[in-house]
Amino acid sequence: MKENQTFELVATAASGLEALVGKELRNLGIECQVENGRARFKGTMETIAKANLWLRTADRIKIVVGEFDAYSFDELFEKVKALPWEDFLPLDAEFPVAGKSIKSKLYSTPDCQAITKKAIVNRLREYYHRPASVPLAETGALFKLEVALLKDHVMVTLDTTGPSLFKRGYRLEKGGAPLKENMAAALVQLTNWRPDRPLVDPVCGSGTLCIEAALIGHNIAPGFNREFACESWDWFSDDVFEKVRAEADEAADYDVELDITGTDINGKMIDIARANAEEIGLGDSITFKQQALKDFKTDKEYGVILANPPYGERLGEEESVRRLYKEMGETFRPLKTWSKYILTSDLLFEEYYGEKATKKRKLYNGALRTDLFQYWGTRPPRKPRTE
Repeated sequence: MKENQTFELVATAASGLEALVGKELRNLGIECQVENGRARFKGTMETIAKANLWLRTADRIKIVVGEFDAYSFDELFEKVKALPWEDFLPLDAEFPVAGKSIKSKLYSTPDCQAITKKAIVNRLREYYHRPASVPLAETGALFKLEVALLKDHVMVTLDTTGPSLFKRGYRLEKGGAPLKENMAAALVQLTNWRPDRPLVDPVCGSGTLCIEAALIGHNIAPGFNREFACESWDWFSDDVFEKVRAEADEAADYDVELDITGTDINGKMIDIARANAEEIGLGDSITFKQQALKDFKTDKEYGVILANPPYGERLGEEESVRRLYKEMGETFRPLKTWSKYILTSDLLFEEYYGEKATKKRKLYNGALRTDLFQYWGTRPPRKPRTE
């Protein structure tokens, strides 16, 4: 496999975040098309490394090994077997096949997986001249494959990421209902926050929203602290990640002064948040303190409040959570220049907060349908133009 070879690629994403992934790719200079649950793009090994290292809101980067329509198991077998598997999988490759099938004639996912696996094994046996009586060893590097069928259209992909991109490597401990790191990054990007403005999370839990904002503020690549599956593949050039990591290191700006604060009523959570921020080297960029939400006061202007409060999904929690929403309204409403963004699954949120949102955006926090209730503050006055 040559370093400058072009691959068909997809960046997968949670429902509702695809457009953000597309925007991030374009900001990296990568052209893409946004589809349901993913963004498609083309690129070299360097593109794969860059996307893994820099995408804040995606789940995984996958190589599209092939796609075609299939209406019978024979057709699926032959078309999978026709793909150039020897270009991707060495003889000792460990290659589990995951699968999904939606609205397709071949609706049995286990059968689709088994047939895909068998077709690849046959192709590799023929290519490497191995007898049918001897099983392939599968003792080498891991190549995670997926066969996905949607309305009889088959896409076979190879995962370059490994553990999902939300696993940044800084979370030592988490709270009761943690927000995934890529969802937290998406929420920060959906606000009007800029690094020269104050940002406050009044129910910060283990500190994920604040840490993701600090990563954005310092222009730190979210994947700099971890490794990726494709780095263990013998055909994937080591120099590529070395180069992309060096460029990311160069691009980070640790001198930016950030005004990011996380508060929580629970002192143990504040300790966890501090430890997580220290783990990624951002302990000095964020102020964490124990404080009840109703005690929040500020003289600052034009800041952003971003909160992922408890949703009251558990039995018996509804009343205390709605009391918290009421406190939010009473505490935040007087801050006219501040913009407030609150994520919750409680569709009656506005009623308890005491004000109708400027705008709502539907998002999925895991499998849970939530809304981002947005209350926009007044805009800062324009700076006079200097002649």
